[in-house]
Amino acid sequence: MPTPTTLNQIRARVFAQTLGPAAKLGPALEALGFVQADPIRAPARAQDLILRHRVAGYRAGDLERRFAKLPIEEDYLYAYGFLPRGMAALLHPRRDIARRDGVHKPKGLAAEVLAHVRDRGPTHPAALEASFGRARTLNGWGQQSKATTRALHFLQHYGLLRVVRRDSGIRVYEAVSERPPPLTPDERARAILRLVLRLQAPATEAGLGHTFGLLRRGAPGLGPFRPLLAAMLKSGEIETAEIEGLRYLWLAGDERPGVPRRLRLLAPFDPIVWERRRFEHLFGFDYRLEAYTPPKKRRFGYYALPLAWGDRVIGWANVAMTPHGIDAKLGFAGREPKGQDFRRSLDAELARMQSFLGAER
Repeated sequence: MPTPTTLNQIRARVFAQTLGPAAKLGPALEALGFVQADPIRAPARAQDLILRHRVAGYRAGDLERRFAKLPIEEDYLYAYGFLPRGMAALLHPRRDIARRDGVHKPKGLAAEVLAHVRDRGPTHPAALEASFGRARTLNGWGQQSKATTRALHFLQHYGLLRVVRRDSGIRVYEAVSERPPPLTPDERARAILRLVLRLQAPATEAGLGHTFGLLRRGAPGLGPFRPLLAAMLKSGEIETAEIEGLRYLWLAGDERPGVPRRLRLLAPFDPIVWERRRFEHLFGFDYRLEAYTPPKKRRFGYYALPLAWGDRVIGWANVAMTPHGIDAKLGFAGREPKGQDFRRSLDAELARMQSFLGAER
């Protein structure tokens, strides 16, 4: 694919960046580097909706069913999701900004929970109730959670526990025995920025800066964004072009073949959709996830899936599985495409969606 110098070439490269030939689940996860997770299932969880376009024969729930046999981790990058084990190693040890030496040392209930998991092996949160009771505490969303569940989340965040599998969607934890030696701060920062660009390129400079800000939770201590970007541009690791007043960035030498023209229903957190500033520039409308928007204020719907036709996103669909099959309510940013080519492609995508959902339903 040629170096992008026009908006059409940027669009094509955005699609080619993560939509190659369908692969097996393990290689697809390795190629992506990160798959964002979300618990809402309408009609399926975000991680499943993302993977269905990149894994041959993928069915809703396959990632959870096969998780324990794959070399992957659940962790927080710029959002919570799934990473190849080698990528997750870039995030640890996480610096504890509340401590002068940056080393997290659990105490109180967290230390007791850690000792319990080390002693008992893989632990379901419900199994902690017998030893620690059902005391509740305020979580990060201003709601009440079990204190033991909160302790498990903190221990996972600081790399002392990992998710070994899920039982009916609930995380089961085990203790981490050892981590690979940490990279130097500069090596780590460059590797993380390359990981993000592998997923989101071509990214706008402003959008990449925003993502880098979110990374301060998943990888605290990265340092400032601008000097790192300047150094990687100077070294030739990152290339850039200005398109219609926006500066786009991508990894040098990361060439991707074009993708076949077809219709796709994308996840709200798909890498093609994720950077909202880029999305509006490339596709001409300001799509938003409205699951947390009051119903009367929604323009697209509770969990509208962006509707991609070729290398354009032309609208959205609210999809539900009913006893009679797939129900899809479509909306368009402009005119609805006419002709049998579009209608046949839509029918084929809805048939793929029904097959994808069928395994879990």
